[in-house]
Amino acid sequence: MTKHDVKTAPEVKASGSPVEVAEAFGEFMDAFEAFKHANDERLAQIETRVGVDGVTNDKVERINAALDEQKRVLDHLMVKGLRPSLGGAPGFGPSEHKRAFDAYVRKGDERGLHRIEEKAMSYGSGPDGGYLVPPETAAEIGRRLAALSPLRALSSVREVTGAVLKKPFALSGPATGWVGETAVRAQTATPALAELQFPTMELYAMPAATATLLEDSAIDIDAWIAGEVEAAFAEQEGAAFVAGDGVNKPRGFLDYPTVAESAWAWGSLGHVVTGAAGAFPATDASDVLIETVYALKAGYRQNASWVMNRKTQAAIRKLKDDDGNYLWQPPATVGDKAMLLGFQVTEAEEMPDIAANSKSIAFGDFKRGYLVVDRTGVRVLRDPYTAKPYVLFYTTKRVGGGVQDFDAIKILKFGTA
Repeated sequence: MTKHDVKTAPEVKASGSPVEVAEAFGEFMDAFEAFKHANDERLAQIETRVGVDGVTNDKVERINAALDEQKRVLDHLMVKGLRPSLGGAPGFGPSEHKRAFDAYVRKGDERGLHRIEEKAMSYGSGPDGGYLVPPETAAEIGRRLAALSPLRALSSVREVTGAVLKKPFALSGPATGWVGETAVRAQTATPALAELQFPTMELYAMPAATATLLEDSAIDIDAWIAGEVEAAFAEQEGAAFVAGDGVNKPRGFLDYPTVAESAWAWGSLGHVVTGAAGAFPATDASDVLIETVYALKAGYRQNASWVMNRKTQAAIRKLKDDDGNYLWQPPATVGDKAMLLGFQVTEAEEMPDIAANSKSIAFGDFKRGYLVVDRTGVRVLRDPYTAKPYVLFYTTKRVGGGVQDFDAIKILKFGTA
């Protein structure tokens, strides 16, 4: 194997230990060096006007794909490293709620949960609607979702106890001005207010367990349920936060109308166009990325991130600036994110691939721009009858989302208008 060859990422079966993560990060950096060498060769052939050799082009694409795979392996190992073992961790002992919930999940014993709900004067649950999981389990599910769901990790998250979060805002902005110490204060006009609404919708998953699993006292039921539902919840949330239509699901930021940045108005997102249908411009491709950065006001740029999928990132990885430096830079250390023009890149596979008029890249301060609303509590309904001899656990949580600041997110559109 030569210096600039790259190994194909193996199937992930490791535990996510620090040694394995460090090895995967080293292989990822080796792959990026091999990619730069092959891509430099490709660009040199273009500059000679002879045309790109097919073998060189295939080599670039193969290493680019391997680089994506190495990054996938690294991300997977890091997530696995966050997971506690099924045996649980030592502590001060389970709470009363946790013990009662454990008895319900393992044996269907509802008496302990009934007593807890009577103490809390709660009448909203029971055998028909399921029982609230202990706070420890809800926190574990929330922590894992934040690690797996890229938009949740970037956005503001607010917990509510009602079905809808209503957020008022002033259409004309707050009334402000300068005035002298003894000058007469002008009377302020009545502000025109509007209201953003973020309803919470039900998201469910239904893991199954065998009687043997439930009878095994060494299994941490909280960690098991959190592990079973994390991927399903994260996948559904990720798709909804990007492109959800708001019907029985959160409204994604790409579902809002977009207009040219020069015509931006509240209620829509501003976009910058590449000038080429389904592609970056043939020359000075970096200019449209820079234009997108500076379409965002300075106050938002401080905490801004790029959001795109792996295929779009692979296309950007080939671009250089006028000085011959690659625009895309790999993570500096394990756990960091790749950088593009000095801003972090977040991978969201739900973002569309590059195509004619696609909105494949978003840039902005998502903490200020997008709001995720979680209704407090996760419910579990035990069903030992539907799929005998398996026991099903109908697990539900309510979540909503939508844009809360339309000036905080900009879109790069691969089109001409």
